[in-house]
Amino acid sequence: MAYKELIKSFDRIREYMRQFYVYGFRSRSEFDAKSARSYDNERRRIDSWLHDYMRFHQDASGRRFFLSIDSREAAQNPLYAAFRAKSFTDNDITLHFLLLDTLADGQAHSLRALLDALADAGMKDLDESTVRKKLREYMDMGLVCGEKSGRDMAYRLPQETEDLAAWRDAAAFYAEASPLGVAGSYLLSRMPQEETPFCFKHHYILHALDSEVLLALLELIAGQRGAKVTVHSSRRGAQVERYIVPLSIRESVQGGRRYLYGYDVRRKRFTCSRIDGILSVEDGGPVAAYEKVRAAGEAFAARMWGASTGAHPDETAAPSAAEHVEMVICAAEGEDFIRQRLERERRCGQVEAIDALRTRFTADVVDALELLPWIRTFTGRIESLTSSNPELERRFAQDLAAMERLYGEGGGEHAVL
Repeated sequence: MAYKELIKSFDRIREYMRQFYVYGFRSRSEFDAKSARSYDNERRRIDSWLHDYMRFHQDASGRRFFLSIDSREAAQNPLYAAFRAKSFTDNDITLHFLLLDTLADGQAHSLRALLDALADAGMKDLDESTVRKKLREYMDMGLVCGEKSGRDMAYRLPQETEDLAAWRDAAAFYAEASPLGVAGSYLLSRMPQEETPFCFKHHYILHALDSEVLLALLELIAGQRGAKVTVHSSRRGAQVERYIVPLSIRESVQGGRRYLYGYDVRRKRFTCSRIDGILSVEDGGPVAAYEKVRAAGEAFAARMWGASTGAHPDETAAPSAAEHVEMVICAAEGEDFIRQRLERERRCGQVEAIDALRTRFTADVVDALELLPWIRTFTGRIESLTSSNPELERRFAQDLAAMERLYGEGGGEHAVL
């Protein structure tokens, strides 16, 4: 089959981008999903979208391609180009332009008048329902306005137009800062290229590939409907189908990862699933007790430190009761910034001054081990650390022992490193 730049299904685009970029570019000999010719076609397709960012190096397994993107220089997310690579049938694109051309006179046209105009232009075999569905789709997108004319509908183009140039800066910021920034990227693609005034220190460009999944989940949340999701299970190494009552989208301010937070009906527990691990989303229908589930979910989330709900996403056991963590921090005179940092980063915990030099932090969370990376950042200032989960204390003591071996007495040359 000859190579084509365009591709019909975005699901395929997303999967190839994940295989080539998210999971790491593979050499030709390592690509086992399809044939070697498929590898060549998909690599060339991605190269046609992202050629300015493609690099490669040679190793024993062959030439290995990868993406090299500096967010200081790439102010616009290049992965949005994949959304503009969707193919259309000849009839799709012909119908699109002929419809808009017929409506370009600014007048309202009945469905029959449009069908006659399309027939005169050469599209004589169109079914009436096909054109009606296309017009309804355009009405939903705001491209066409429909109004009652007697018993029939009349269609016209919107009379009000916006000066896109006046929205350039807003579109540029929206494209990179919004969870669904692809809309801003489309607007920018219709304007002359100019240098953007924005630069982002933390630029999580991979979110672009999850835009369709995220939009589907947000629509279900807004409609208080369930979601049938297919996820990639890292533990089972297979695809797993779940019925979730979606409640919110949570995003890590540290790593940028996004999670679907909701109630897993089969396992009867709240769970967080990484958005980039969700392969597909289907409407699961209305949820009668949605408000009750939402209230319970908010109460449960109030005890979450991060994305963990107290058990591995593949486990069926319900999470245990809240785990208590208590830490006493010492700060010298003039180091008020330590206490200020505790107040700023305490999340669901509590901060209490013991005396002028010591501060107590306490928290009751569903997974105490989630605090461990944050607790480590106070090493050297921790007077005491206790938890109802003994694993937290054991791991922290293990970390200190490892540091002692590396940097303490007898560390030898490792201490110099």
